[in-house]
Amino acid sequence: MSDTSERQALVIGASRGLGLVLAEELTRRGRQVIATARRSGGDLQRKADTSRGRLRVESLEMTNTEQLAALRDRLDGTKLDLLFVNAAIDRGNLPITEVSAETFAEVMITNALSPLRTLEALRDLVVPGGTVAVMSSRQGSISLNTRPGFEAYRASKAALNQLMRSYATRYAEDGHTKLLVHPGHNQTPLGGPGAPLSPEESMPAVVDVLEAQAGAPGLQFLDLHGKVVPW
Repeated sequence: MSDTSERQALVIGASRGLGLVLAEELTRRGRQVIATARRSGGDLQRKADTSRGRLRVESLEMTNTEQLAALRDRLDGTKLDLLFVNAAIDRGNLPITEVSAETFAEVMITNALSPLRTLEALRDLVVPGGTVAVMSSRQGSISLNTRPGFEAYRASKAALNQLMRSYATRYAEDGHTKLLVHPGHNQTPLGGPGAPLSPEESMPAVVDVLEAQAGAPGLQFLDLHGKVVPW
């Protein structure tokens, strides 16, 4: 792996919240960062404008396969040491009996299917010894599901974890570190204002985990302190 100052990361889903602070933290630590957003402008673009060229914004609606293919074409020849997919939606704390088929499909497509399609489309840009990571959640842990609530969201994260396991099995010999990351309960539009952590607290810890695990074989499901989250 080359010197940190020459390394490049791609963060998918960085317009706000965890993804925005993650992109900023990676930039602060010396990486060149490409970050995607569904819409132009906003905080991400403002940070890019003041980054002295270290942060670049690309447009992507991750659930749109044509946009994903177009992004892959624009990035052709790019060499990444880190590909991090951060995207999730939550459509309310409803029991599964009250979740419409359309809402369930939307949550599963956004939180489980699209992140893996994104990895598949962009993985060849990651250099040998590089890392592919996805933002997961301990709410996707089946063994930790001992309290009611957020059933569709939990199901989508469990599906994400299972699909990532299949991905890791399929590409076991590609030399990439593979991570599912639980960032803690954060004060974001998804986590709510009463959460115990802010992204400014959790994302530096997440980057510490990414750096500590760089080069590690296989797939791991870790929290922001580097501790194993049970499946």
